Amino acid sequence: MTLRVRQALASDATEAVGVLRRSIVELCAADHGDDPAEIEPWLANKTVVGFEAWLAREDAVVLVAERAGRVVGLGMASFAGEILLTYVDPAARFGGVSTAILSALEDRLRAKGLARCRLEATRTARRFYAARGYRGETGSDLMTKPL
Repeated sequence: MTLRVRQALASDATEAVGVLRRSIVELCAADHGDDPAEIEPWLANKTVVGFEAWLAREDAVVLVAERAGRVVGLGMASFAGEILLTYVDPAARFGGVSTAILSALEDRLRAKGLARCRLEATRTARRFYAARGYRGETGSDLMTKPL
């Protein structure tokens, strides 16, 4: 099935937020240790209202990946060169979704004239980003990549 990455729409909110929340709960145990006290603050702004606020930002882009008409991932970047989030539906993990979203976000930043991007990687995602050219200092969650 073909994967399509596109600009997120308000009509994607419920489905995209569901993907985001499932991804955090099911895939990020290395970061939250399945501790509800750690998970809840992480999920606090992962709501339909929060998603709509992200879409309204003029200084950022929000993309979704869809396959067979279903949202299977999402990502967001600020035009200051920061990858703010990339999440994948647990059922679509290891299917190229995260790579496609990250590449599309980088393309958008490149098109804005940026030469470098940065992000704060979770423990769960650090290896993923490193494999795609991001580098960070030992002991730091901050990673950068030339575009």
